[in-house]
Amino acid sequence: MKADKGFHTVRGYQMLNSEKKILTSSLEDYMEMIYRICLDEGYARINQLAEKLNVRPSSTTKKVQKLCELGLVDYQKYGIIQLTEDGKTVGEFLLKRHEIIQEFLKNIGIEDTLLKDTELIEHDVSHSTLRAIYSLNKFLCDNPWIRSQYEDYRKKLYEAMGSLFEKEKGK
Repeated sequence: MKADKGFHTVRGYQMLNSEKKILTSSLEDYMEMIYRICLDEGYARINQLAEKLNVRPSSTTKKVQKLCELGLVDYQKYGIIQLTEDGKTVGEFLLKRHEIIQEFLKNIGIEDTLLKDTELIEHDVSHSTLRAIYSLNKFLCDNPWIRSQYEDYRKKLYEAMGSLFEKEKGK
């Protein structure tokens, strides 16, 4: 897909972005979860990973084998999953990216859909946008009175808007 200027569909932007990405969104989810588990236990297991991601062990095995081919994990059939040095670097970045997005969404008052929105946003956010979000998070952390003013403003605005932005039925 040519990278011309102008609008694209969401899928079009994802395709443009995928030309630069090594990992699919799904593989990123697996890497992030393996990293999380390894932080606590030093290694992960297929069943444990499948349970955490709410997927089948057979699907998990295929994804872990792909990560092994990419040199991000070491895995032997029916054995443990361990991160390689490259895997640790990638996992650390993916977890940090998740935390930055999640903190941003908390800062703007998202509660009910926090995890879902974080998961959907994190895979397609650019590095420059992530840096800008990180700086805003840091700014709000360093200036809590500004965050408080924003929260008050948002509440008043929501009250004034009435039903305009109420939850859509069925979502």
